[in-house]
Amino acid sequence: MSRRPVLKTELPGPVARELIRRSDAAVSPSYTRDHPLVADRAQGLWITDPDGNEFLDFSAGIATTSTGHCHPQVVAAIQEQAARLIHMSGTDFYYPAQGRLAARLTAMQPVAGNGCRVYFGNSGTEANEAALKLARWATGRTHFIAFLDSFHGRTMGALSLTSSKVRQRERFGPFLPVTHGVYPDPYRHGPRATDIAFEHLDHLFRTIVPVDEVAAVFVEPVQGEGGYIIPPDDFLPRLRALCDQHGILLVFDEVQSGTGRTGKMWAHEWNGVQPDVLTSAKGIASGLPLSVTFASEDVMKWRPGAHASTFGGNPVACAAANATLDLLEGGLVANSLQVGGALKRMLREALGNHPFVGDIRGRGLMVGVELVSDRDTKARAVKLRNDLVMHAFHRYGLVILGAGQNTVRLCPGLVATEQECEVAVDIFTRSLNDLTGVSHA
Repeated sequence: MSRRPVLKTELPGPVARELIRRSDAAVSPSYTRDHPLVADRAQGLWITDPDGNEFLDFSAGIATTSTGHCHPQVVAAIQEQAARLIHMSGTDFYYPAQGRLAARLTAMQPVAGNGCRVYFGNSGTEANEAALKLARWATGRTHFIAFLDSFHGRTMGALSLTSSKVRQRERFGPFLPVTHGVYPDPYRHGPRATDIAFEHLDHLFRTIVPVDEVAAVFVEPVQGEGGYIIPPDDFLPRLRALCDQHGILLVFDEVQSGTGRTGKMWAHEWNGVQPDVLTSAKGIASGLPLSVTFASEDVMKWRPGAHASTFGGNPVACAAANATLDLLEGGLVANSLQVGGALKRMLREALGNHPFVGDIRGRGLMVGVELVSDRDTKARAVKLRNDLVMHAFHRYGLVILGAGQNTVRLCPGLVATEQECEVAVDIFTRSLNDLTGVSHA
């Protein structure tokens, strides 16, 4: 019999309630907490709270615990490195863990051009900050293009690129000179999705942004926070051609979609297109703070002191990343592809004709379910999405997150099994039917 969540108390339970009270009294109110979940310990896809409740986690700490929670090989690597050397700042000194990781990553050559170099930071937003600075340094240009509904981070430079929610931007301007194009959404834009996106870009270049002042275009090969949207197959190749034509750097933000999440090591591999710069974080170190900005040797030629980070590429984080890559290359990327395909099939069998489900999409274990209030008009069911996320948690013990305005994202650790997916789909379906009063097979 498949393991299922176990709820022993109301949620949150008494111990968790007190911990939440203490945290809320001391932590910045800018934090968003979608669930009143207090994670006390975890293994694989299963989280236990301090009251003994057990939850099935299909959020992976926002697509971050790529090898599942506390994978034994990752834990062993962290423990061994912590006992040997915790910190020495790779911006000023050398240590084996960082050198080994850098060699492995550059050998992947995920970027176009001659050779490959990497810059280490601590988070996705830092990776994109580095990419912004590098693009200006390499091109001598000042302007940037990003896309509507994108998320690239919350620090000031990356926030200039981000456009997923106004709450993230309000009262923080003025921003860097960034102009946002339309991200092609096959479900909402139809067969002309790519054409619509390029017609809008052409309009921007004719009316607002001199194309020869654009340093870089930032784009997510699969839009994460914006709703797990997969663009048409011709979008990234046409974007590559546009950038080549005008001497613009093409930056792929794979902070969420990279490191095996889509069933390939890098999401752009699905399209056969390489960027000039690639940013990665989240799943690359199984939950430890680490980010990587990749670029060719032709692009990453800035001088010593141009950019650095005290903690970026910390020895313990690098050890975790090396262990993570061992596991990803050893079978977890393939598992993401296989199990992710099974997850989509299960969802389509259970909900493909549900009156409140508009679209089921994804690659690997990066799967989105878009909820609508009317399938014909595709009206967004925003409240239903929010209610479902909470209902599945409180009643059935499934941890899921929203994306975009009305999409639920399913992004478990890449160790997920088909049996765990069956449980998640059953809970998802029960929750949706509970909330809508629809019993749909």
